[in-house]
Amino acid sequence: MLEIRGLRHQYAGRTVVSVPEWDVPRGEASLVLGPSGSGKSTLLNAIAGLTTPTEGTIRVAGEAMTGVAPASRDALRARRIGLVLQTLHLIGVITVRENLRIAQRLAGLPRDDARIDEVLASLAIGELAGSKARQLSVGEAQRVAIARAVVNRPPLILADEPTSALDDANCGKALTLLLDQAKATGATLIVATHDNRIRERFARRLEL
Repeated sequence: MLEIRGLRHQYAGRTVVSVPEWDVPRGEASLVLGPSGSGKSTLLNAIAGLTTPTEGTIRVAGEAMTGVAPASRDALRARRIGLVLQTLHLIGVITVRENLRIAQRLAGLPRDDARIDEVLASLAIGELAGSKARQLSVGEAQRVAIARAVVNRPPLILADEPTSALDDANCGKALTLLLDQAKATGATLIVATHDNRIRERFARRLEL
């Protein structure tokens, strides 16, 4: 599902992340560990095509994310990758359902409200479909961000520090939601974190 070869990225001449080789099979859950500043977010941004690495190649589901035009990266991300970023980037002035419809449209998929309702119900937030995103609590917004990431059944889900700001109880709940949603669709899940509370739930790890 994910193939990385010779990846290196520099800022102002300083190497901020280096991954000589890393493969993650389809359906696997993998943890990227490291302290703040170790390059975890940079690595996920490179995998998602939001950052162009200085060197190396990345392939997602057999398709190149590096060495291609920005439009090709954007299209691949929309079709193949679900993102849960530290900043959730929900559009506050529209409803939860409309936020998920945008994800479908960006992926080139027809509007499928039945799928949206299915995903929201699985995350126990079905009653929020008509609520404006700006009205949500922090926990509700996080669940909506997870719903948006999985609504199109992407083969790869990337989550950047999804638990670091949560207490122990909510940390466990958020991680379980991500793992369950990935398992339900057979997706590969990659979580980047410095939160050592969750490391034991992942057999596969990359330490930066």
